[in-house]
Amino acid sequence: MAAVAAPPLSTWLVAARSSTQAECGGADEHHHHHHQQQHQCCVGGGSSTVMFGPRRRRFLGGGARRRGAARSGMAMAVALQPERRTVEKKPDVKQRRVVITGMGVVTPLGHDPDVFYNNLLDGVSGISEIERFDCSTFPTRIAGEIKSFSTDGWVAPKLARRMDKFMLYLITAGKKALEHGGLTEELRNELDKTRCGVLIGSAMGGMKVFNDAIEALRVSYKKMNPFCVPFATTNMGSAILAMDLGWMGPNYSISTACATSNFCILNAANHIRRGEADVMLCGGSDAPLIPIGLGGFVACRALSQRNSDPTKASRPWDVDRDGFVMGEGAGVLVLEELEHAKQRGAKIYAEFLGGSFTCDAYHMTEPHPEEKALADSGVAREEINYVNAHATSTQSGDLKEYEAIVRCFGQNPQLRVNSTKSMTGHLIGAAGGIEAVAAIQAIRTGWVHPNLNLENPEKIVDVGVLVGSQKERCIVNVALSNSFGFGGHNSSILFAPFK
Repeated sequence: MAAVAAPPLSTWLVAARSSTQAECGGADEHHHHHHQQQHQCCVGGGSSTVMFGPRRRRFLGGGARRRGAARSGMAMAVALQPERRTVEKKPDVKQRRVVITGMGVVTPLGHDPDVFYNNLLDGVSGISEIERFDCSTFPTRIAGEIKSFSTDGWVAPKLARRMDKFMLYLITAGKKALEHGGLTEELRNELDKTRCGVLIGSAMGGMKVFNDAIEALRVSYKKMNPFCVPFATTNMGSAILAMDLGWMGPNYSISTACATSNFCILNAANHIRRGEADVMLCGGSDAPLIPIGLGGFVACRALSQRNSDPTKASRPWDVDRDGFVMGEGAGVLVLEELEHAKQRGAKIYAEFLGGSFTCDAYHMTEPHPEEKALADSGVAREEINYVNAHATSTQSGDLKEYEAIVRCFGQNPQLRVNSTKSMTGHLIGAAGGIEAVAAIQAIRTGWVHPNLNLENPEKIVDVGVLVGSQKERCIVNVALSNSFGFGGHNSSILFAPFK
């Protein structure tokens, strides 16, 4: 009874006593539903639980505190005698394998995963002059702009007219991923929809919708689109897609700037590993190519100004690089639990092994995310022979990442490293999504795409590690994809051939 009578206090006491914190998993049955995340942190270790307990306690009023104190003897007994309670054993996360069974893209290089990857292998650049709006007064007038895109058959026309492009790209790529994975409407109707989720993020959200609302407000609030708030927030793309599909599993979005897609992919995989879902649509989408988006990145002096030669502008690791090139689009994966995929006879494109996040601000000597990703996936560093780098074509970022990659994996003589952004530009929150597709396609095809415009490599760079100006054969053993975001959000995710 004590555990039910005073959940916050018993939770706090259990957390406060380090000798018993490992036992706190079952302290509070009815809390589990509403605070699943905290409950899982509690099982894993003490630090996040200690934060949770006292914070909950501060919300107790004086009377609650006194009542809690009166019960503290009972609560302490619960804390000190865990054998009285039955602790439900969680499924072993390592037993549930996660595989990729579908891919969907909307990019400057095509809206099909095979067309997209063949263009990358052929060294086609998606960078061109911006045509969507007059940018003649901007110092940067080039981008990875999508010239032709249709929502026909993917999004209802009425919604398509109202939605921001980031949502249109997201929903289209998501539905294309389902189609690519053989998840037809007929087959989807047979799935347990409470175990299917959507976790597709965006760094910038509905910038155009929000910008249009500001313009309307200059006239009157009465002129504002009633959808301007929900269609501007980053979560609504995932939400609308889940509503459309009737999927009731985990559904939210993560926004960590340029690392958004990787964060979404890893968290989606973890829902499957933990037994909370069987199928997850995950990735990222962004549509920042509007005046305020371009102007914002120009203002922080991050962009290339090589307007006279757009296809040469994005040149990671080249001495003549002068900043990144903006892009737009979406990249979405279908992640599926292995046995679930086998039962429906799905084609398996690769296996997701794991990944990690780190934050620059947490600790100066925090291991690089590559090293933590290895620990999560149980992969030895010498097994990794392909890295799809974040490399955006900026002065310091390219070299810092290169140094970390070589420090981590340089002992493997077969290591190949490339940057998809040399051809697509930087898709911001969608970058990790389309780059995950590139990594999976490298596994499938046995070819890695070239590094475009690497004509005069930096002196510290070993050209034997970087892919050259032509595609190269590479039988990928384990592929690692990096994404780093403004704010110190670092992430690495790992894929391998399914065996």
